Amino acid sequence: MDKLKNVYLNTDEKKFRISESLVKTRVTKVAYDVLEEMIATLKLQPGQIIVESDLILQTGLGRTPIREALMRFVASGLIEQLPRRGLRVGEIRIAAHLTLIDTRRVLEMLISSGAAKHANPGQRESMLACASQMTLAAAKGEIDGYMKADQNLDHVIHDSCRNPFAVQAVLPLIVQCRRFWYAYQYEGDLEQGAYCHSLLANGIATGDRSQAMFGANALMDYLESFTRKVIE
Repeated sequence: MDKLKNVYLNTDEKKFRISESLVKTRVTKVAYDVLEEMIATLKLQPGQIIVESDLILQTGLGRTPIREALMRFVASGLIEQLPRRGLRVGEIRIAAHLTLIDTRRVLEMLISSGAAKHANPGQRESMLACASQMTLAAAKGEIDGYMKADQNLDHVIHDSCRNPFAVQAVLPLIVQCRRFWYAYQYEGDLEQGAYCHSLLANGIATGDRSQAMFGANALMDYLESFTRKVIE
């Protein structure tokens, strides 16, 4: 009887630990998404020194998830760790941006193909809804709404592609692109961007892998054209 009791206790403890781990992972993801939005929309300026206590006050999140999210950004190069000076937001490197887009293009083609193959009906529906929100926001010139719908679309596509390695590699590149676009938005075309995202979402939603990759390629062409306008 004591052995059976111990089995139940051990099982309950394992369940608790698994549950606790899932909660911790979700909170860290929320912290990452919040900081990503702050970096991409220049609420955290390039070159700005990071003060953890300020981020905790601004976001309402705890020290541990904020710190873990910051370390992810350090690993991806978006935040730099300075000897004896803490952390600062990385600079926007215009000259290297075209190379970044070339790299992102390869990953986006892989991710879009996987999403077209593996997405479930709910995910396909969500992608179309996000693309529609981007189109509406673009028509109204609502940049914040456009950026939020863009981020949500990425989340659904990444969840559905079943390739965590490609997603992990592309995430910092996406943030860099969003930040670049936000910094030089006067050269951008919201409606053209929304159209390219719609091509991508529709291709995935129909399960047509070639159309999904066509949409991903069109989106990268748009970003490349935008970057060249900034450089020139």
